[in-house]
Amino acid sequence: IEPDSKDIILSQMREQAQIAIDTADVIVFITDVRQGLVDADSKVADMLRRSKKPVVLVVNKVDDFNKYMPDVYEFYNLGIGEPIPISAASKLGFGDMLDEVSKYFKDRAGDEEEDDRPKIAVIGKPNVGKSSLVNALTGENRVIVSPVAGTTRDSIDTPFEYKGKEYILIDTAGLRRNSRIKENIEKYSVVRAVAAVERCDVCVLMIDGGEGLTEQDKKIAGIAHEAGKGLMIVVNKWDIVPKETNTMRDYEKKIKSELLFASYAPVLFISVLQKRKVFDVIDLAGQIAENRKMRIPTSKLNSIIEDAVMMRQPPSDKGKRLKIFYGTQAGVEPPLFSFTINSRELMHFSYSRYLENRIRDAYGFMGTSLKFVWNERRGAEN
Repeated sequence: IEPDSKDIILSQMREQAQIAIDTADVIVFITDVRQGLVDADSKVADMLRRSKKPVVLVVNKVDDFNKYMPDVYEFYNLGIGEPIPISAASKLGFGDMLDEVSKYFKDRAGDEEEDDRPKIAVIGKPNVGKSSLVNALTGENRVIVSPVAGTTRDSIDTPFEYKGKEYILIDTAGLRRNSRIKENIEKYSVVRAVAAVERCDVCVLMIDGGEGLTEQDKKIAGIAHEAGKGLMIVVNKWDIVPKETNTMRDYEKKIKSELLFASYAPVLFISVLQKRKVFDVIDLAGQIAENRKMRIPTSKLNSIIEDAVMMRQPPSDKGKRLKIFYGTQAGVEPPLFSFTINSRELMHFSYSRYLENRIRDAYGFMGTSLKFVWNERRGAEN
């Protein structure tokens, strides 16, 4: 924190620090024993004192406690508690510091009810209309909308009710290619955006209808897919796209062909500017959230697998054929299926994808990835 700096980046860092202060349970204020107590330390201490938050005062670079302890005592003048000497470089004093920090941790066990409201993260490149979509859905200017790419620096949660059901919308900072991330603050935004994907139920990947699906969009979809989240593709600015008879069908077909790993993701065409089909986003996201919780009875699952095996023989190698003995659904969000087989080496990716498609044919699972675990039975017959 540079209290009086007029530099744009430093002032933005100060704003980020204030957000961190406002949301923190406990604050660790680090000072420098070599530099000594300076005017900026006193100004930051005043800032922290006004926050009414617990503050742990840490004096760093105390590589020799006997030598530097007299200088540590100077920091009592800040009036925010006992200074704790540490050396980050030499890893000294961490135990005392953490003991003090942990005193302020609340025991949250059983205090908070589990939030079962579907969490929908709006993700995508900068300037595709994510913040505008959130504002259109809530009817409020909850997030700043600007034509300058990358305005949203942090993830913002917005509780939202639609058709009598509550949701949480998470507007994330736009994700850029690594080569374009030059400022630390933007790196921080990417971290927060990925974190938003981790804690959401459904990812709404917004793309620019005029620009089409880009390599960066595919990478963003990959983040959501690998995290096992629900996924839908929302094509914004559809009002400005020149159209012919099959434009929408061809556009969707192209997206599906380029996102083969996430071909389960539905595609929706909207115009946030004209408020066309914006609420279809919530309808679709709600369906996807429910699909992530869907369970298939064990008997039905094994019946699907048996029929699939009869229609297409499992792969074999050197006279040994893959056998699937038994399957069960082991979890949800995302749906997780566990199968007992005779050999993992024989379970080729193509056959695994074939079985996934048969399960989808029977139960849909629109918008959600399916995870599979292949357990090898010891001593299984060839």
